[in-house]
Amino acid sequence: MESLNHTFFLWLNAPEHPSALALTLAIFLAEQLIWAVPVLIGIGWLRGGEATRKAMLIASASGLLGLLINQIIGLAWLHPRPFMIGLGHTLIPHVADSSFPSDHLTLWWAVAFSLALQRGPRIAGVALAFLGVPIAWARIYLGVHFPFDILGAIAVAAICAWLTLREVRWYLVPSYQLATGIHRWLFGGLIALGWVRE
Repeated sequence: MESLNHTFFLWLNAPEHPSALALTLAIFLAEQLIWAVPVLIGIGWLRGGEATRKAMLIASASGLLGLLINQIIGLAWLHPRPFMIGLGHTLIPHVADSSFPSDHLTLWWAVAFSLALQRGPRIAGVALAFLGVPIAWARIYLGVHFPFDILGAIAVAAICAWLTLREVRWYLVPSYQLATGIHRWLFGGLIALGWVRE
């Protein structure tokens, strides 16, 4: 199984001297695009109504649960990254921690799958889910993840999206009340001006 993982990695990993365009695109996808997740959640919260805000909270819970599960997996089983075993070409710096599953893609897809499972933000969730594919390619291309790390992220993200939606009754109301209180305290002035919803 591991030899297959290595083979797929070497097929997708960058050559020793990639083109400037491919390298720039891969770095943007692998390191910068992840910021779309908090931006999307922030805009959805600040400009959306109650239903949208609750959807953002559920998606946030899915993402946070995914990262927590990944930490537990990493503590139980340290799977080296490609550069830790001298495999392929690594084109961006990265801490030498466990590679499985990908935290990047777990967060991305946990949020995306959660939104896709909810009626209101479904289109945004599906779009985000598809955008995760080029991010996955970039993480492998730049040498910081194996293909199986990506598959692990899909599995963890799917479980988290399903679980946080299934158990929503246990946490949504108190978390919504808490978040709304913090929102009013932080943005009271902007709410008065009509720039941000109450």
